[in-house]
Amino acid sequence: MQGLIAIEKNLKNLFEVLETEGYEVVPLESADMDTVDAVVVSGAYSNLMNMQDTVTAVPVINASGKTANDILEELDSL
Repeated sequence: MQGLIAIEKNLKNLFEVLETEGYEVVPLESADMDTVDAVVVSGAYSNLMNMQDTVTAVPVINASGKTANDILEELDSL
């Protein structure tokens, strides 16, 4: 899958890797969720208040504990 990926701004290294691999990457904070193909989050603030509100219908990948290659594999499998 090559597409538009929204990522959290604290994942700067991943931003560069995804662009090198041909993905169009935008910061999650300014992304139009109706146009992205997937979202990558750091997992650092994962559900702190035990609230589970769905904000988007696109796949969300939690990057916590994963390498850039792991995330690329997940994106390629979508």
